[in-house]
Amino acid sequence: MTAAPVQFGQHPPARRTIVHLSDTHLLAGSARLGDVYDTTANFLRALEAVQALRIRPDAIVFTGDLTDLGEPVAYRALRDAAEPVARRLGAPLVWVAGNHDERPAMRSALLDLDPSEEPVTGVWDLGGLRLIALDTTVPGWHHGDIDEAQLAWLARTLAQPAPLGTVLAMHHPPLPSHIPVFEILELHNQKRFADVIAGTDVRGILAGHLHYSTSGTVAGIPVSVSSATCYAMNLARPAADVNGMDAGQSFHLVHVYDDTITHSVVPVVQAPTGEFFSEEWAAQMAALTPDERLEAFSRKR
Repeated sequence: MTAAPVQFGQHPPARRTIVHLSDTHLLAGSARLGDVYDTTANFLRALEAVQALRIRPDAIVFTGDLTDLGEPVAYRALRDAAEPVARRLGAPLVWVAGNHDERPAMRSALLDLDPSEEPVTGVWDLGGLRLIALDTTVPGWHHGDIDEAQLAWLARTLAQPAPLGTVLAMHHPPLPSHIPVFEILELHNQKRFADVIAGTDVRGILAGHLHYSTSGTVAGIPVSVSSATCYAMNLARPAADVNGMDAGQSFHLVHVYDDTITHSVVPVVQAPTGEFFSEEWAAQMAALTPDERLEAFSRKR
């Protein structure tokens, strides 16, 4: 029998772990986006980084803009790359529609569903944690919205609480942005959405769309936006001059605890990294008592 891991801090291990990626923007034939960004290579590097974590997540969630033009062959390439990774990690894949996606092609080429304009939604039970995928896309437009039929479905689904609560996954974040382009392309009717989820068991919202990591709240519920794997927005510029850069790509590692949820930014980058901490170091700390650990690592020398 494998010994339980030693708890170093005040909090027990997370109940559930989710890998949250967004905005892959794949193109047919691995074409470069805008003749600049190699979105396929960047996506594959992100998948390598996920596997390098050496964890078994409870789900791998992609919050939209899976392809750039909604091409069926791009969806199949996305699927061919991600599904083997998910099988190795033993985690379900959750695909969320974004404004660059096309519902008919996404439904048929990625999800094996009828190629209709029906919203792409779903519910997953992650061992008591309920994950709900919403579709904020508006066919023919890049801004976001959620129609009344989908909001009614969401309200009915949330009427029965889940044992560990609910996490929503959507593309357009229900948050303000200081960047003009995203103000124009924001989620419409955010107040109506907030009214539906207020007072429910929704504990957190995962979103994308912005190509930079940010966070906030709606109806008192935390919202976490993951940056993109394709390219990131360079926020080190005045708001009106913010543009994409082939740097800063990342995804989020989500840990769900009994009393909180954390969202850690995982960079997808080649950079020199120290080698002081390791599994061997953690094993040495685990062999000590709590007071000995503080003496060994906390006391200033």
